[in-house]
Amino acid sequence: MVRMNSGVYFDQAIPVLSRKAYLFGGEDPAPFEEGLSSLKQEWTFVPVRTPEDVRQSLRHGPVALGMICLEKKDAQNAFRFLSALSDTCIRWIALLGPGLAEQRDILHQVREHCIDFHRFPLDPQRLRIILGHAHGMARLSCLEPRVPDSRDHATESDMVGSSPSIMECFRSIRKIAGTDACVLITGESGTGKELVARAIHERSKRSAGPFITLNCGAIPANLIQSELFGYEKGAFTGAHTRKIGHIEAANHGTIMLDEIGDMPFELQVNLLRVLQFGKIQRVGSSVEIPVDVRIIAATHIDLEKACREGRFREDLYYRLHVLRVSLPPLRDRGADISLLARYFCKRFSAEYGAMSKPFSAEALDVIQAYSWPGNVRELINKIKSAVLMSEGPLIEPKDLQLENIPHPAKRSGKTLREIREIAERETLQATLQKFEHNVSRTARELGVTRTTLYDLLKKHNLF
Repeated sequence: MVRMNSGVYFDQAIPVLSRKAYLFGGEDPAPFEEGLSSLKQEWTFVPVRTPEDVRQSLRHGPVALGMICLEKKDAQNAFRFLSALSDTCIRWIALLGPGLAEQRDILHQVREHCIDFHRFPLDPQRLRIILGHAHGMARLSCLEPRVPDSRDHATESDMVGSSPSIMECFRSIRKIAGTDACVLITGESGTGKELVARAIHERSKRSAGPFITLNCGAIPANLIQSELFGYEKGAFTGAHTRKIGHIEAANHGTIMLDEIGDMPFELQVNLLRVLQFGKIQRVGSSVEIPVDVRIIAATHIDLEKACREGRFREDLYYRLHVLRVSLPPLRDRGADISLLARYFCKRFSAEYGAMSKPFSAEALDVIQAYSWPGNVRELINKIKSAVLMSEGPLIEPKDLQLENIPHPAKRSGKTLREIREIAERETLQATLQKFEHNVSRTARELGVTRTTLYDLLKKHNLF
């Protein structure tokens, strides 16, 4: 998963992490400790009993890994322990005691909270491999962005994903931020256009200046001019004092004009003058005021079509469309849909003090199958509702309150899972053929690692 918090993204060397791991034991940790004894020359295991033990330890230095010993009697207590630490970056490995690997509810919880697991009896050599892999991935996770508190806009402002389309978006943001040209952001409503604009601003040389947004579609046509450019005292009835407009208020910073396609045609020429000459005139004044502001425009409509139909000025379109970022709809982001669902589930669980519940397999199928016409904004609202209102140990399809979900099984005689397996196999075959079975290029095209690709090829017998 790649995460861009409010547009701050750090490129840095892979850090060195200590080979230390927390150990949360069951009622009788002896069988587990015996299996770990041969690893103690390579690893330091720090026993912990409560979340506070972990937090206290973290004050003395980062620990990236943890191992949790699960037994039938205290499994739920162990998962409550993990939920209480969901805001940390520790990667947990589950050691499953006898009989737990056959319990579906336990495996759901393991999938939600842990990155790997190992069944009892413990095999030291296999554990060595699991720990080494987890340690390497933890080092890579340190490349994820960190945002200073003073800039943290985060509750719902994180851009999260690893699909090829969103990775291309991240690359565009990093390139565009280094320039001062106008940017046009396109995409359906709810895809996160304001997040992209803020990301560009906060990575630019204007980051110390203001970032101001104005939704051109939410302001009455007769007020847009005064909102954009401000007005002088006495300019019209009710103008009792001078007002600074949004563009002037964004001086030395960035203004985002959201839904620019809804701006009245007769007012578009005024914006064109700002782009051409860098000056504005307040309503009721003949004085031109110089402004130094970067304009980022966003729209969900086809501006080229609007130009052909005479609803949008062609000269303004080309002034705005110097650089462009196109956001994909959520339905086209593949595995990012489930990734985002899990991400926001954990986030809202921590925010509202609720227990972090995993999704059932059926709920994940529904999430992946739904078309999400409201995009990420709709996903956020549905997950927030499910976190607050679900009553069982898992989040089930009914908790998501989604309508018009397709039922592939009724149309084709196959289950949704079978259809997804067929689609996955066909995509792998087509991409391998496209790149003449070059594994590296195929993995890049599909947005997965080589290891993941090999696992998929083995799964579908495509070696």
